[in-house]
Amino acid sequence: MVEVVERGRSVLKGFLDVNVVLSCTPGFFCARLSTLRRCEVRHPGPTGTGPCELSVDHGCLSKWTNRIKYGAAVVLLGAPVYLVALVWYGGSPMTLDVGYAPIQPVPFSHEVHAGQLGLDCRYCHSSVERSAHAGIPPTSTCMNCHASIGTTVETLDLVRTSFAEGTPIPWIKVHDLPDYAYFDHSAHVAAGVGCASCHGRVDQMGVVTQVQPLSMGWCLDCHRDPTPHLRPPEAVTRMDWVPTDGWMSLGSGQASHPGVFASTDCSTCHR
Repeated sequence: MVEVVERGRSVLKGFLDVNVVLSCTPGFFCARLSTLRRCEVRHPGPTGTGPCELSVDHGCLSKWTNRIKYGAAVVLLGAPVYLVALVWYGGSPMTLDVGYAPIQPVPFSHEVHAGQLGLDCRYCHSSVERSAHAGIPPTSTCMNCHASIGTTVETLDLVRTSFAEGTPIPWIKVHDLPDYAYFDHSAHVAAGVGCASCHGRVDQMGVVTQVQPLSMGWCLDCHRDPTPHLRPPEAVTRMDWVPTDGWMSLGSGQASHPGVFASTDCSTCHR
């Protein structure tokens, strides 16, 4: 163990490689340090402490420290790339929004109601054909059935309380667009865009999950080429609808119809 002291301050303390010894006052060890001109080297033994001249050299205290510059180069060059990738992918709607599936105050299953029972989307979301918002059904809609079905089921206690007291159920919105983006459900439904195009196969979801990013780029992709998402008006709410070859050719004509004008102008969504 040796200690290198410069101007009364310890600048190095550790095991030094004897191969880096340079010319010193006889009896004293010196290490190659590019930052030191004059120092004292103290080490155990009979030689004690004394002055030594240090050569200005770009060597290092020990061979392993040469690797530091390579590590620093990797960090300096890799950090900007990492930060860009972090912001690009980490902040993407595909990362932050897709897969969002909040637990609702009432465990309503679309898989049961829309899938197994075959309820049409419009039975609950009754304003989707005439309003910008699809609408959340009032508790009275739930009670049309549950006044006589599942009257003692504990998971429906909040529904019964809501109906009796006239208070709304605090549903958590899943597909939540930012306030600066305007979206009209009725316009899309009238054009023949199916519910599944944006919401996925809701009839197979026990818990509603966001499956599309709903980002501006994703919307523009559809507006530039809406044909793959169009279907007959009567099939808009059919989750299992599959286009036929005949419909695909008809869909191309429907997409170019004046009634299906998908604008890409900024003011269409940002009003």
